[in-house]
Amino acid sequence: MRVLSHARIRELPNPYFGKVRDCYDLPADASHPSGRRILIASDRISAFDRILAAIPYKGQILTQIARFWFDRTADIMPNHVLAYPDPNVVIGQRLNILPVEVVVRGYLAGSTSTSVLTQYKQGQRAMYGHVLPDGLRDNQILPQPIITPTSKAFDGGHDAPLTADEILSQGLLTAAQWDEVSTAALALFARGQQVAAERGLILVDTKYEFGTDTAGQILIADEIHTPDSSRYWIAAGYDAAFEDGTRPPSFDKDVIRSWVAARCDPYHDALPDIPAEMIAATSAVYVQAYEAITGQSFAPDLSGDSVLDRIRTALQPYFA
Repeated sequence: MRVLSHARIRELPNPYFGKVRDCYDLPADASHPSGRRILIASDRISAFDRILAAIPYKGQILTQIARFWFDRTADIMPNHVLAYPDPNVVIGQRLNILPVEVVVRGYLAGSTSTSVLTQYKQGQRAMYGHVLPDGLRDNQILPQPIITPTSKAFDGGHDAPLTADEILSQGLLTAAQWDEVSTAALALFARGQQVAAERGLILVDTKYEFGTDTAGQILIADEIHTPDSSRYWIAAGYDAAFEDGTRPPSFDKDVIRSWVAARCDPYHDALPDIPAEMIAATSAVYVQAYEAITGQSFAPDLSGDSVLDRIRTALQPYFA
């Protein structure tokens, strides 16, 4: 199976290599005064602050799911996308990323320390500027979707919970920016839930990143409503799971992370060799997610001698 473990292309300028994406910044010109960024989605899967493996087709699937959603939400807010020269690649406007990550939640769910379920089970009812009622159960729908923003740690630090008042008092966003971003986030989430419901899915929660161009216009950056940025449940199994107090069925992309965590301390120990069948099973989960979310059959692009060769050919017009 073909994988893209990296996209190091020496002919492209100003590289930045993230955990999952390999990026290159093109200089500003008359047509693109803010510059352009080439974002290449590799097949790397990241967890525990390290790279676990490369999962076949993951980069293509996430890029195409984001494309599906960008196309269906452009009427709500414009996004950074300028072109898709390859199934793994986005050419986007360079933006000044706003220092607030906007998380929208429709259900009392999650397992991290910043999730509403974790805090609720610890006895908290006031969180992120909202007050939740007593008596809610794990994975129960909230009275209405809520925004639970966090600071965006650009220096590798940890994101911290915020309220709307703190966002304004700390000068992270102006009042006008917060009003625009929060209104758009709720509208995007509503659209996502509507389309997901038509596919037999529940969009449980998601995160959005926003940025501004040189004119100060706010656009959606990064990705939107992908399985890596969102939690989906399969609607047909939700009611029974809720009654039983079990986790609703989902695209269990955590299978490879759980496998690693059961065999070592993944934050400190050397990682065990991940068997090929585990990598293939994880790839199958991403394919399942693509087909369920988009309603389309997944067709891997097998052109070129390798994924990297195919991408290099597509990006030749951008070589220095």
